[in-house]
Amino acid sequence: MSQITNNILMVRPTGFTYNEETAVNNHFQNPIKNINSKKVTENAIREFDEMVALLGNKGVSVHVVDPKGNKNNPDAVFPNNWFSIHEDGTRIIYPMFAKSRRKERNLDIFKSLEKNILFNLKKNIDLTFYEDENLFLEGTGSMVFDRVNKIAYATLSERTSLKVLRDFSKTMRYKMVYFDSFHDNKDKKSPVYHTNVMLSVGNHFAVVCSNTISDRIEKFKLMESFEISGKEVVEISVSQMNNFAGNILQVMGSNETPLIVISKTAFNSMEKAQLSKLEKYGELIVPSLETIETYGGGSARCMMAELFF
Repeated sequence: MSQITNNILMVRPTGFTYNEETAVNNHFQNPIKNINSKKVTENAIREFDEMVALLGNKGVSVHVVDPKGNKNNPDAVFPNNWFSIHEDGTRIIYPMFAKSRRKERNLDIFKSLEKNILFNLKKNIDLTFYEDENLFLEGTGSMVFDRVNKIAYATLSERTSLKVLRDFSKTMRYKMVYFDSFHDNKDKKSPVYHTNVMLSVGNHFAVVCSNTISDRIEKFKLMESFEISGKEVVEISVSQMNNFAGNILQVMGSNETPLIVISKTAFNSMEKAQLSKLEKYGELIVPSLETIETYGGGSARCMMAELFF
């Protein structure tokens, strides 16, 4: 079982813009001001292409898709929310909070992958029926996987239902470590909308903003799980989390070299000691993603859907 992969799927942000529907509970998003939507889209595409080039130059196999109808999907650049691929050949399709995002689910993408890279899916699990119950689980946004130890970490929110999480855990035989985490939003406490903005798990490390977890028992269980699974913990502050320092992903470059993808915004927010810890576990790849972060409310990790064969 592997924690990281050399194969990444990314969706070109052809229709990228600010989405009012997702901004209801994604407090990392900002409305468009002093710039027109066309320019926002152009900037997002430029940032995307530069990130793809950075990864490709380091030997990551990046599979870029721009499916039919993509221009109508403002958040398609974040494909990790609607599917995940697992090493046993299982594909899971997830229930999503925003109706506008459900159009992103395009299974033709996988037909192309199977044809071009001999990618064989053995089992499909579709959890989208939970949308009829207003219950959601947005893939590896809602869950952060320790794939080797089969642990799913999750902060509960409108987008991460405990009932669906339990269904996933039972089906995939993953242990659940779930908790509530909050951050300040306009003078009130709001749930952190996705686990992957406050937590990242790599081969031998975990980046976490534990200050968002107020329940001492939940925090203890989380930290205990990291200790048991042998992860070195890199603590980040709430301010650093708000700058996407938790939204990072370890991937594999050429010659099985580990890399850690972290945005320029996140990189600049972190202290030298924190970065030194991360650099023990992989070369840092630092794309500039300011447009996508500002208006989309997601960063480097959200843009990459891992493919395990």
